[in-house]
Amino acid sequence: MHNSIKFWPENERPRERLLRQGATSLSDAELLAIFLRSGSQQHSAVELSRLLINHFGGLNPIFDASLDDLSQFHGIGPIKYSQLMAVKELGRRYLQYHINQSQDLSSSDLIQQYLRYEMLGEKQEVFAVLCLDAELRKISFKKLFFGSLNYCDISMNQLLRFCLTQQAIHIVIVHNHPFGEATPSAQDMQMTRDIYRACQLLEMCLLDHMIISKTCSYSFAEHALMDKL
Repeated sequence: MHNSIKFWPENERPRERLLRQGATSLSDAELLAIFLRSGSQQHSAVELSRLLINHFGGLNPIFDASLDDLSQFHGIGPIKYSQLMAVKELGRRYLQYHINQSQDLSSSDLIQQYLRYEMLGEKQEVFAVLCLDAELRKISFKKLFFGSLNYCDISMNQLLRFCLTQQAIHIVIVHNHPFGEATPSAQDMQMTRDIYRACQLLEMCLLDHMIISKTCSYSFAEHALMDKL
């Protein structure tokens, strides 16, 4: 029995379907299979991709997995791991480029995608800030504070001092929940309120606070919470 995709009917092969119908027509497993190119003696590339997705709980956690974790699967070694890391970095740089070219990030999904790329690989809570100019163009992004698995202490003075040195007019703050849901806690609400009011005193505008988890994101602005601070 042949497991290789090359023995499949042509209209079922992911690469041929991509060229004929477009990338959006393919599942996560099929897209990953095109990248992997080959599977193992036991599984085709698509079957191996499905095993990986089922094991890690989705596509994104695969790109955050270590070499040791991925090497447990026959057919995945240092070469494929390095290729995965290269694809992840290409995606981050693609979004970085478009953010730098964008004129208005205030309500763009692009900024949320970019922040996910920047934060998803973290294994501990991290607090970061995105600084924007008066025309909502990116000035800088910096991870400022690093915490434990489920808590990150921040310094208001250090945050504001950094934003001032960047001459930021608008800022977006972001932190991750590496092992939890992307829902704000009471502490998150209070922290956002404190930062929002401090920014007002300095004539800076806090546009949004985003929380990133492995599977989703939460935007204070999208949930109209910024207006209630």
